[in-house]
Amino acid sequence: MDSRLRACCDLFHSAVREYAGRHEYDGIVADLSPDAIAHKLSRLGVGPALDDPHDEAHLKAFEAMLRVQFAPASEGGVEIHRWNPLLIASELDLACYDKEYAPAEERAAARARHLAGWPAAIDSALQSLDRVSVPVAKAALPALRGTAGGISSDDGAAGEQALAAHARLIAHLEAAAVSGPTETALGASALAALLGSGESVEVDLGALAARADSERDRLRALLDDACAQLKPGLSTADAVKQLVSDHPDIDGVLEQARKDTETALRFTAERGLAPYTDGECRVGPAPESRRWAMAMMSWAAPGEPEGPSWYHVTPPDPSWPAEDVEEWLAVFSRTTLPAITVHEVAPGHYAHGRALRRAPSEVRRTLFSEAFAEGWAHYVEELCLEEGYPGDGDREAELHYQAGVAIEALVRVTRFACAIGVHTGGMTVEDGARRFEQDAFLQGPAAVSEAARATFDPTYGRYTWGKLAILDLREEAKKRWGSEFSLSRFHAALLDLGSPPLGLMATALERG
Repeated sequence: MDSRLRACCDLFHSAVREYAGRHEYDGIVADLSPDAIAHKLSRLGVGPALDDPHDEAHLKAFEAMLRVQFAPASEGGVEIHRWNPLLIASELDLACYDKEYAPAEERAAARARHLAGWPAAIDSALQSLDRVSVPVAKAALPALRGTAGGISSDDGAAGEQALAAHARLIAHLEAAAVSGPTETALGASALAALLGSGESVEVDLGALAARADSERDRLRALLDDACAQLKPGLSTADAVKQLVSDHPDIDGVLEQARKDTETALRFTAERGLAPYTDGECRVGPAPESRRWAMAMMSWAAPGEPEGPSWYHVTPPDPSWPAEDVEEWLAVFSRTTLPAITVHEVAPGHYAHGRALRRAPSEVRRTLFSEAFAEGWAHYVEELCLEEGYPGDGDREAELHYQAGVAIEALVRVTRFACAIGVHTGGMTVEDGARRFEQDAFLQGPAAVSEAARATFDPTYGRYTWGKLAILDLREEAKKRWGSEFSLSRFHAALLDLGSPPLGLMATALERG
C-alpha cells in the first residue's frame, strides 16, 4: 500500500478492514492513546504525490479530514478520540470476522488475536477519553455494551480478560454519564471544518441549514400527497401511524425483506440504474453485537475475494415488551421496508459495493466518503420513485413507496438540521427531539434517541447533504451533456470514482 494511504488507514482500522477489505488489519485493535494518535498524525502526508490528480485530491481530502478529527484545537482539530467512545466501540468489533472473506480457520485465528488485544486497546482508549460529556455517554452506552455480545465461554481466559477490560470501559462511561461535562457543541467553525475537510469543500452552515428546511418542506408535500391518496380524510400524522402499523409479524420480516431484495435488484437491472448488480446478496439477521441496527449492508469489499454480501435485517426479540416489538416492527412496514431495501441493496449500498470492486485505483477502493456513500443510497431511493418503483403498474404500491421514501427522508433531513443546531449551540437535545416529533413523526424514545445521536455523530446529516450534492451534479450533467445525458452514463461515471469526496464529484463530468 502507498505510504500515505497506509498512514490514513492506520487511523481507522475497523472501517478499512471491513468496508475496503484491508485484511492486513485483521487481529489488530487500534491504539487510541494520546501518544499513538500524535505519532499517527505526524505520518499523514509524508510521501510522494499520486500520478492521477483526482486520486491525489481524494487522498489529500482524507488527510485533511483526519487532521481535523484527531488534532488538538490549537491546530484546528476536534480531538474526537477524547470525547467520542464510538471510536473504541468500532475497534472492538468482532462481527467483522463473520463475513466469509477467507477460510473459517483463518478468520477464527484473526478473531482470537483481536479479542486478545482488547485489554490493551481499551486501556489505551481510557487514557484519551477524558472529555466524554453526559449526553454523549448516555447515548453511546447501549452501543458500547453491545460490543461484548459476541464473547462466549468458548473464548476461555482471553474472553474473561476482554470482559474485565470491557467492564472498565463501561464503568468509565457510566461515570461520565453522571459527572462528565454537559456541553456537547463543537462550535460553528469546528463543525464546518469537520464537515468540509474530508469532502474537499468550503462549508456555509447557514446555507446548509436553509437548504435543509427547504428540503423538509418539499418532502412533507410529497408525503402529504401520498397520504391523501392512500388514506383520504386522515391527517398526514394519523395516516403515517396507520401505514407503519401494516407490517409482517416477527417471523415474516426476513421473508418480506428477501422479496423486496429480489424486486430491487430486478428493477435496478431492468432500468440500468447502476452499472453492476452481479454477485450474491444474502438476507439474514445481523450478528448479535450489531443487533442494535435494524437494517444494514455488509458488502463483499473491494480488497476481498469474491463472496456473498449480507443485507442484515434484524427482527425484534420476541421476549421484548409488546410495545417495543411493535415499534421495531413498524420500521419493516409495507410502506417503509421497500425504501429501506432500495437504500441498502439496489441501486443503493450493495450495487455501490459492486462498483467499488471495479474502481480503478487503490485510493478509490480504500477511502470512502461517508457523505457520498450514504448520499448515493439516499439519492437512489427517490431515483426509484422517479422511475415508477416497483415497476409493475400497481399504483397503490407506488404510493406506498412514495410515502416510505418521504418518511425515511424526513428523518434524515431532520438529522441534518439537528446536527447543525446542536453543534452551533442553537439547539438542545430536547429541542432536537421536539423537531423529530414535529417534522419526522417520531415519538418519545425514538425522537430522543435520534436527537441524542447528534451529540456523538455530528456529521449524521451526511445522508441529505450527499443526496442533494448528487442531485445538483445531475442537473449540471444534463446541462453539460445535453442530448447525450442518460442516467446510466451519469451513474457509471460517478461510481467510477469510488466513493469520492463531494467536492471532487465533478471529475465524473470531465471524464464520463
